[in-house]
Amino acid sequence: MRQAILDTDSISYFFRGLTPVVNKVDKYLEEHGFINISVITYYEVMNGLLYKDAKKQLDKFNEFVQLNNVIPLTLEVATIAAKIYAELRKSGEVIGHNDVLIASIAIGNDLNLISNNISHFGRIKGLSLDNWVL
Repeated sequence: MRQAILDTDSISYFFRGLTPVVNKVDKYLEEHGFINISVITYYEVMNGLLYKDAKKQLDKFNEFVQLNNVIPLTLEVATIAAKIYAELRKSGEVIGHNDVLIASIAIGNDLNLISNNISHFGRIKGLSLDNWVL
């Protein structure tokens, strides 16, 4: 199985116990030993949990982060993101900046992006994409 990075929706499904996602995460962990997420996903999850004042879930997420790998945003990745966003604007298929940054982190680190948001991420050329919900 190729190294992957989980999008925010996949992390959410995992923490909610969605069986197909949990099973695929378990299989992935057997092979690779850790999960990759982007710093953008970290931000999105933290933002949501802090807004909800979900202390127990926040503790679980922080524990998860300590055991896994958060990939930062670099200048190289920001450049990839800017090029992708410009292409999407020119084609009239714009998606949110956070999604562009997450996809760019996947591309810049040669990782397969795991997301249920195929309609947005499918617009990005050169992105390796998989859906663990199905």
